[in-house]
Amino acid sequence: MTLPSSLLGDARQADVRLEARDLSMGYAQTRIIEDLDLMIPSGQVSAIVGPNGCGKSTLLAGLARLHKPISGSVLLDGKAIGSLPSREVARRLALLPQDASAPDGLTVSELIRFGRQPHQSLLRQWSEEDQAIVDAALAAADLVELADRPLESMSGGQRQRAWIAMAIAQATPLLLLDEPTSALDLGHQIEVFELIRQLAAAGKTIVMVVHDLSSACRYADHLIAMHQGRIVASGRPDEIVTSDLVEHLYGVRCTLLRDPLSGTPVIAGVSRL
Repeated sequence: MTLPSSLLGDARQADVRLEARDLSMGYAQTRIIEDLDLMIPSGQVSAIVGPNGCGKSTLLAGLARLHKPISGSVLLDGKAIGSLPSREVARRLALLPQDASAPDGLTVSELIRFGRQPHQSLLRQWSEEDQAIVDAALAAADLVELADRPLESMSGGQRQRAWIAMAIAQATPLLLLDEPTSALDLGHQIEVFELIRQLAAAGKTIVMVVHDLSSACRYADHLIAMHQGRIVASGRPDEIVTSDLVEHLYGVRCTLLRDPLSGTPVIAGVSRL
């Protein structure tokens, strides 16, 4: 699939910088992330991996300004993200949360239209360009024939693709995805991951939370491995993923193989310690 330039926004020109400094986050009296430092590589796909409860989604929420840090800061292009106007952030950063929800009766195309809201103003109303971007996002997510279907009448996988299309329609240089392939069958998982790769090849910076380590290794340029609220390894998947790292993260023994096509690590022979 070749993506139209309308979906790329300013990605080709943007060298967006997203980083965290001494970041601590949590809920109530429980700290989940402690003194975390992170620099997201621009123009690449970064995958955050680790066991359940390690802080992956909490970190993504902090990077997206959905969750306020206890201490430390998140910087977007060198400025504290909490100090930036919401519309400015929304033009530079799009987020697909894990628990996205929509009002009953909303159709797929109506949902995707919401992705264009940050680009609307009193002086700039809905345009032919906006409609073309919505149409292109529908095509990119393979939803053209479902455009007029209510979200509640669709399968979980179809709804997930609709939410991804809305994030794509926002046309930001930075895209944050929390488990973008959850509820998708294997074929649609591959389709979504390949779409993510195309967006990155066009210049977008993408950060995604991924549960499946082998998929993260195959489709991400940069891996961020978390354990108990801390980053324990980061870098190219083929450089940092070892059987020792898998044991540390998940408490399992495994054999590491190499994908014959991509050359990336594949986890096999998994057993409990």
